[in-house]
Amino acid sequence: MRKINYFLKLRIFKFIDLFYYPFRKWIPLHTFLYAACGGFNTALDITCFWIGYHFIFNKQDVSLHYITLSPHTASLFLAFSISFCSGFYLNRYIVFKESGLSKKGQLYRYILVNFCCICLNYIFLKFLVEFLHLYPTPSKFIATIFVVFFSYFSQTYFFFVPARASKVAPGGDQMLK
Repeated sequence: MRKINYFLKLRIFKFIDLFYYPFRKWIPLHTFLYAACGGFNTALDITCFWIGYHFIFNKQDVSLHYITLSPHTASLFLAFSISFCSGFYLNRYIVFKESGLSKKGQLYRYILVNFCCICLNYIFLKFLVEFLHLYPTPSKFIATIFVVFFSYFSQTYFFFVPARASKVAPGGDQMLK
């Protein structure tokens, strides 16, 4: 399993490095890694939402024994369940690899941050679709824009903060004394 993980991390870093090279003078590596991994995960989330809404739930309510979910709510939870896993992997092994927290500690914090993100997504989606009567996929995109800003700041300053915050900045860059 370690060999697969190492191989996957190496391939991801090489792929991202292809795109980072032209921007290296203007964007710090950590910020670029976060943007690239976050962008991929966001695209995966919105794609899963779209597939769930149009093909899996077929734009129809989903009846669970005790509750009925609207198709956009069911699609939100489906997309979240997939992007949660990929997001944790990318954050742990690619973006915040210098974090001094244990895997269990990182997962706990990631769950807390993502619980807030899913709640914000749900509130925005309900408001945009059910009150403003916007189409679900563009509404998901709009909601995601707001949630990305919350996610970035919470993950950078709470989720994967390095063990020695006095010597290492949130992005993992060395600070001058």
